[in-house]
Amino acid sequence: MSVEFIGMISTRAMSEIHPPKGPAIDRDYLRAFAQAHENAGFDRILIAHHSTGPDAFMVTSYIASVTERIGFMLAHRPGFMEPTLAARKLATLDQLIGGRLAVHIISGGDDEEQRRDGDFLNHDERYARTDEYLDIMRKVWTSDTSVTHEGKYYRFERAYSEVKQVQKPHLPVYFGGSSDAALDVAGRHADVYALWGETHAQVRETLARAQASAARYGRRLRFSVSFRPILAATEDEAWARAQRILDEARQLRQAAGLVDGDPKQSVGAQRLLDAAAQGDRVDKRLWTAIAKLNGGRQNSTALVGTPEQVAEALLDYYDLGATTFLIRGFDPLEDATDYGRELIPVTRALVAKREAAQQAKAG
Repeated sequence: MSVEFIGMISTRAMSEIHPPKGPAIDRDYLRAFAQAHENAGFDRILIAHHSTGPDAFMVTSYIASVTERIGFMLAHRPGFMEPTLAARKLATLDQLIGGRLAVHIISGGDDEEQRRDGDFLNHDERYARTDEYLDIMRKVWTSDTSVTHEGKYYRFERAYSEVKQVQKPHLPVYFGGSSDAALDVAGRHADVYALWGETHAQVRETLARAQASAARYGRRLRFSVSFRPILAATEDEAWARAQRILDEARQLRQAAGLVDGDPKQSVGAQRLLDAAAQGDRVDKRLWTAIAKLNGGRQNSTALVGTPEQVAEALLDYYDLGATTFLIRGFDPLEDATDYGRELIPVTRALVAKREAAQQAKAG
């Protein structure tokens, strides 16, 4: 199976080593960032959701208007919009942007952030709600007749959507979450199960659990793993760059009054901290220092080396079962361009070679 690359976009220049400056939406930067991903050969761009950030639907609509081919993965949190309305909005957007949309469902792993938008359900209840939400959306997307539903979280009569998404039978559904409750929902509903950049052993264990969950519902999953590649012309230069990134990130956190290692609430964050507990360098190229520094927030583990070395490291995860890689840099726009110059084509070539060898062996 061919490999898929997903980038991640922000509406202004910012990262762990670049404090946000200016307005929350910088249209010139956003346009350049989206076009850099398209020119670099990414398959999709993730448009993130945060309780204090710009609306992801609107951002997706804008960057679709300034690109031609690249797909989008819109992060969406159940609970703040009725699933019948969400299904129509997503189908409408997919029509308007020419069938380039996927949705990334995030139930939410941080109680404090959820409450900013008025969601006071606990962790497991959020996943139970997501289960019902996705069931409803799928019915609205695929039904030729009206749908009536009465469940624990939602009740409606004769729901129907005149607009249907371009992609059949429904939009691709990506899904994240590492808890038992999350894995059960993934097994029922996800097309692609996404996890952060963990160790080989952790990924092998999680993918087995997720596939077992899907098997209980007669399904199979594809898998995505997220990394922050740090590239340079030589391995020594790449590790030196990683150290500079760590130093700059620590300085910014100290200037902001943040405590090093203050842990995030989610199970996924704890898994990154478990990886970091094994050392700053694990499985040769997995660098965990930023995850340790920021308490496992976001996808904060890196693969460090030359483009060829990092491509070989990605191939190790491909061999474990991952066919999608979400990659983004600490210098976001510049790194996206660099990934397209060498990392993405080298990785695709290695995967094609591996597939050809497997086909020759089988036939």
